[in-house]
Amino acid sequence: MQEFFGSIWWLIVSLGILVTFHEFGHYWVARRCGVKVLRFSVGFGKPLWSRIGRDGTEFVVAAIPLGGYVKMLDERDSDVSGAQLDQAFNRKPVGQRFAIVAAGPAFNLILCLLLLWGMFLVGKDDYQPLVGRADRIAADSGLLSGDRILNVDGRRVDTWTHVGMALTTSALDRATVELDVAGADGSERKVRLDLSKLPEGLKESQLVPAIGLVPLQRLLPPVIGLVAEGSAAEAAGLRVGDRLRSIDGREVRFFDEISDRVRAAGEADRAASLVIERAGSFTELSLRPKPNPDIRDGAPPFILGIGAERSSAVPDAVLRYGPVDAVGQAFRETWRLTETTFGMLYRMVTGTASLQNLSGPISIAQFANDSAQRGTAWFLFFLAVLSLSLCIMNLLPIPILDGGHLLYYLIEMIKGAPVSEKTMIVGQYVGLGMLGCLMALAFYNDFLRLFGA
Repeated sequence: MQEFFGSIWWLIVSLGILVTFHEFGHYWVARRCGVKVLRFSVGFGKPLWSRIGRDGTEFVVAAIPLGGYVKMLDERDSDVSGAQLDQAFNRKPVGQRFAIVAAGPAFNLILCLLLLWGMFLVGKDDYQPLVGRADRIAADSGLLSGDRILNVDGRRVDTWTHVGMALTTSALDRATVELDVAGADGSERKVRLDLSKLPEGLKESQLVPAIGLVPLQRLLPPVIGLVAEGSAAEAAGLRVGDRLRSIDGREVRFFDEISDRVRAAGEADRAASLVIERAGSFTELSLRPKPNPDIRDGAPPFILGIGAERSSAVPDAVLRYGPVDAVGQAFRETWRLTETTFGMLYRMVTGTASLQNLSGPISIAQFANDSAQRGTAWFLFFLAVLSLSLCIMNLLPIPILDGGHLLYYLIEMIKGAPVSEKTMIVGQYVGLGMLGCLMALAFYNDFLRLFGA
């Protein structure tokens, strides 16, 4: 219940910040262009709070916090007195109208930069791109335990977050990736990952793990920290604090090795032989793995019902810079995120990437809550990603969105006359239909994630 209300709260906070900044962009440029703004609303529906500004604008906070709008004086919406015609939006030159509409997405881009700048000032904790173990494709390429990944296809990577972003897009394309790595002895070399070897039919969340790169920070000792009630482990007498020494005669060095050994026994429909160390003495146990009742993306099909001694690795890297250096880093990170976002959109359109990457308010609320729990820097990073996404989505040439209006103004600039009213009305209906389909798909994806489909 606490997570539920926390998700709602952080969703409201996140959307409130992003929508306010977006609409302020429209408002600020409109006022600079001499357009009278009638209402600046954060949210839709019944006003919860309002006041009239010195310029006559009504500022409103409304009940439904899923967007906002700026209502400007416009002859197409209502009658305008002769004394105010020069303040009407529709009477302004096309260049000014273009600037007013483009200001919303532009301010979201500016906000993204500011948030990332703040994130680098605070310091975002993450994980160094150190290889703990290399299996499958990673092992075939020559990656070794202790290697540090320096660059992916010529682009510097400082954390596993950067490595994951780069490898995900390459894995979707089944491309060959060149890594610059430094060995444990400090010597540098190049390694090529041939991702065309990835098996077909993998879900996107399984692509990067299937490469066989295991971060050093994930190599937890094989010490049991949890025994699930009613599990095979409980029935066999395993206890918290037991250390697994071997399974079926094979040594267990790290906790993440357990899943593959258990899977082999489960698929063979036989019991697994475990040697455990408890209080300095060794005991051999035999137990049969049970099918996993909650198979999500990447989850093992068979389980013993045990958990690691600690649930997550301890961050060993902090991305922190001074006020001046943080500016350059914010621009670089914004460019990295922009490339990744456009690349994913392109792959979704061409069918290379799944449409399940589109997230709705439920997933956004969960991400907001998770990032807020991880600390200020991670929440700033989440807001920056969301602000950039809002900028890009609003620039899509869909009628009813800012991008659709900008397309109309570009046509007007080229042909020297506005788009006909009939064309704009048809465009509004088309835009509503497209937006409705996108929202329905986003909600559908949310429910799939929520119920583990």
